[in-house]
Amino acid sequence: MRIGALGQVTGVDPETIRYYERIGLLPAPTRRANGYRAYGPAHLERLAFIRHCRALDMPLADVQRLLHLLDHPLDDCQDVDRLIDTHLAHVQGRLQSLQALARQLEQLRGRCHGQHATAECGILHELVAAAQGESCICHGSSVQAPLKDMRRPVSQIG
Repeated sequence: MRIGALGQVTGVDPETIRYYERIGLLPAPTRRANGYRAYGPAHLERLAFIRHCRALDMPLADVQRLLHLLDHPLDDCQDVDRLIDTHLAHVQGRLQSLQALARQLEQLRGRCHGQHATAECGILHELVAAAQGESCICHGSSVQAPLKDMRRPVSQIG
């Protein structure tokens, strides 16, 4: 099959397929007489494997390591276990960070209710205060403004 068909079947953009070839995740296909790439079932299977790993948010280096292990079926499976354990720990850390972010946004959202002019918006007041290095509701403590000595109202920055 040609690259467009492979892309349609797997849901991977042809440019991404070419990139995977360049970095060695996907073996180079044979070329037809007209110069078009000709992909076979092995390419389809490998690309589907890569896509599934990427859907699990695995970095390309991890996908490459898994493909190496897949290509060497007599290697120790503990490498696969360690890789997945490391990725799981990373995902769990991200979840904790996202939950903390959600709590901060909920606190910020609680600063403004109802309809009124933006000059009275508690959310905007909190964001401006934090940008100026003052304490904010979402972080609880003072946030250092990058250029504290050069303060001017956010509305004047353009």
